Amino acid sequence: MRFRDRVDAGKQIAKALKKYQKHEGVVYALPRGGVVLGVEVARALGMPLDLLIPRKIGHPLQPEYAICAVVENGELVCNQQEVARVDPEWFRQEVEAERGEARRRRELYLGGRKPTAVEGKTAIIVDDGIATGLTMEVSIRDARRRRPKHLVVAVPVAPADTVERLSREVDEFMVLDASPFYLGAVGAYYDRFLQVTDEEVIALLRSVVAKEQARKHGHP
Repeated sequence: MRFRDRVDAGKQIAKALKKYQKHEGVVYALPRGGVVLGVEVARALGMPLDLLIPRKIGHPLQPEYAICAVVENGELVCNQQEVARVDPEWFRQEVEAERGEARRRRELYLGGRKPTAVEGKTAIIVDDGIATGLTMEVSIRDARRRRPKHLVVAVPVAPADTVERLSREVDEFMVLDASPFYLGAVGAYYDRFLQVTDEEVIALLRSVVAKEQARKHGHP
């Protein structure tokens, strides 16, 4: 299965999640790429859009290889075997730095806007795809802490073993491409997979807020 771009993937996810249209809930996007999809899903379901901001901690000798993921509140998910092999002081500093970066991004993207209350409602976590699953796993824990009644993860692509593992952590795991043959990288499923900038994320979030306010005032 291929997608033209993130907007196309977002529209297809929104269609697959149509049954949640009348639910009270919140769509959580993972920045940066997931925000493009999250906007499409939030608009289609008539839900507010918020962010979960996981940060990867890369191996000191191979920064692209994630050994841990962390969110703002301190929740950690790690490859314990890899963490045991690195310098503890280096690791502690990296965790603190990435927590700080997550908080900085929330302020940058949302400008002090308070998190949307989801207790007793439906929470839908959206990203543009999953590779190792560390950042999604820590995001699931972050969302669970907010006590939703029903927790959904919705992504275009993910490796079969990651889907199996993370499905146990949520009420529904929806993946558009459920093929057992993963192509090795999320970008391999997209015709156009450019880096999403901070400026684009801010503009997308503002467009959703403007739409929400217009709807509250009776404008379609």
